[in-house]
Amino acid sequence: QVQLVESGGGLVQAGDSLRLSCAASVRTFSRFGMGWFRQAPGKEREFVAAITWSGQGTYYADAVKGRFTISRDNAKNTVYLQMNSLKPDDTAVYYCAANSAVGEPVTVAEYKYDYWGQGTQVTVSS
Repeated sequence: QVQLVESGGGLVQAGDSLRLSCAASVRTFSRFGMGWFRQAPGKEREFVAAITWSGQGTYYADAVKGRFTISRDNAKNTVYLQMNSLKPDDTAVYYCAANSAVGEPVTVAEYKYDYWGQGTQVTVSS
């Protein structure tokens, strides 16, 4: 069983930064592609960023490109989402997800992710 635990959310002002972390309880973490998604109130969950198992491939939603950075530390079984220049529109519950299919390229498709965390709230005030 894979457990993903997000942390680092909170209440910040527009223009501030936050770093989200997602710790995975699985020895094969280094083989998993990882992604971050978010869900704002009244909206569907949407893709934010993804990273390949090696960390060499990343992909971002247009809404966060240039402001957010996804990274991972396989020695710590952790993936990060550095969020800079936050905007009120970034307010959402942020979820990390794991894609256990070996060799998969980075993907934005929710159905490709097998495991999900419980989410962490990010609120950006104007």
